[in-house]
Amino acid sequence: MFRVEEMKAEDFPFAVQLANTMNWNMALEDFEFTTKLEPHGCFALFHGSERVGIATSVSFGKVGWFGNLIVKTEHRKKGAGTILVEHAIKYLKSTGVKTIGLHAYSHLIGFYENLGFNPDVDFSVLQGRVVSSITEGNLREIDKQEIPALIDFDCRCFGACRKKLLEPILVKTSNPCYVSVDNHEIAGYVTAKVYDEMAEVGPMMLNKDRENTAVTLLETILGRLRNLEAFACVSAEKTALLETLFKAGLRENFRVTRMFLGPPIAENCTYMAESLERG
Repeated sequence: MFRVEEMKAEDFPFAVQLANTMNWNMALEDFEFTTKLEPHGCFALFHGSERVGIATSVSFGKVGWFGNLIVKTEHRKKGAGTILVEHAIKYLKSTGVKTIGLHAYSHLIGFYENLGFNPDVDFSVLQGRVVSSITEGNLREIDKQEIPALIDFDCRCFGACRKKLLEPILVKTSNPCYVSVDNHEIAGYVTAKVYDEMAEVGPMMLNKDRENTAVTLLETILGRLRNLEAFACVSAEKTALLETLFKAGLRENFRVTRMFLGPPIAENCTYMAESLERG
């Protein structure tokens, strides 16, 4: 019989090993960060005393995000994945969440539809070493005193406050963040999480009518990331952003579909995901 428990530190090595059977390139630090964000929203699935699956989720007020879901091969198609998703949905709703988002691989769209999720927009997941010849935009880097204003701007666009996610990214000095300012107020931003020889671009947020500025923001941060292996997740509808990433040396690895249980969010903005796991 399956049972779900909150993920603990002793579950992290199993979570990393299981996740990387899917080539997710995750480390202990990823699960440490996620469980710090949402201590009661990350789960390990057991069959007897054996760990057989994991799932993560995070809540941002009225919006929640369902992240990693993986079950050991020999326990698939036995209801294990459904148990984990339903457990996470119940948890997120208990915190006051009204909309739950996720990014689904194409072969799992039907699975999530059966659980009440509706497809929204396809996202392209890209990877590549940023070429040294990338043309760099000329927007300025954020002043740390502007972080509260940036978080407020992101909240208005995203539809929920992501302070607990954004603040640790923005205060880390190795993570660049560039802003577009209109009438002395933040009108858009892009940031990246930088590690030793790699970087994850995103999140990026702007009002929907500022696509030219979105390209400039992306060019600016890619210029900062020259020669690093970079990852990005962007709406497949944003052709100008995709062309900018292609010129910078990134290539599409695969696509996922953003899905929602509840009303869609971030409909009036140009938006690059922070990650597949956290929206």
